[in-house]
Amino acid sequence: MNYYQEVTLLPDTTIPLDFLWQKVYQQIHIALVDNKTSQGQSAIAVAFPEYGSVGFRLGRKIRLHATTQGELEQLNVQKWLVRLMDYVHIKSIQTVPEQHIQVSYIRKHVKGQRRIEADMQQKARLWSEKSGQPLAQCLQALSASKPKANNRLPFLWVESLHARDKQADSRPFPLFIERLDAGQMQVGGFSCYGLSQITGDTVCLATVPHF
Repeated sequence: MNYYQEVTLLPDTTIPLDFLWQKVYQQIHIALVDNKTSQGQSAIAVAFPEYGSVGFRLGRKIRLHATTQGELEQLNVQKWLVRLMDYVHIKSIQTVPEQHIQVSYIRKHVKGQRRIEADMQQKARLWSEKSGQPLAQCLQALSASKPKANNRLPFLWVESLHARDKQADSRPFPLFIERLDAGQMQVGGFSCYGLSQITGDTVCLATVPHF
């Protein structure tokens, strides 16, 4: 990834940062879907240079990364954010600086407390039916390995265009995003959310520059 374009979100009293993120990222998702490759992937990746910020943990910036300048010119992010131009600042396409590290941004499937409780109940019922032990006893035995809800990862509410095409009642869902440090640059695929994907039989996450 040799080139990038940075978008800074400019919230105000009428549009808070989390709501603005939802609108901006949804438009970027639409743009990446519209420009996807024949393999259904994105040639453009996203990065969050202020990831881990206090407050809204994605910060106020998003970078679009590409191997060539032409790929970012073809994407033309200004066109997709035209209705939000009062609330974003888009820089020109720049060359990635030499001094940087490599990271991966991935989608993390996070279970909420309700989902965890429902799964535990189902496991306990199956165990109880199979073993003949009381349900309460099975629940108590499983409680030692009960996972905890992880709500510390930053997330955005997004709507999947693929799901919307398949069903009329598709709803926004929380897209949890995790940043992973990488020792070196790795080439791989990106989803149409701009996030790294696992490719092949081995774990190989595509990286983007962080600076």
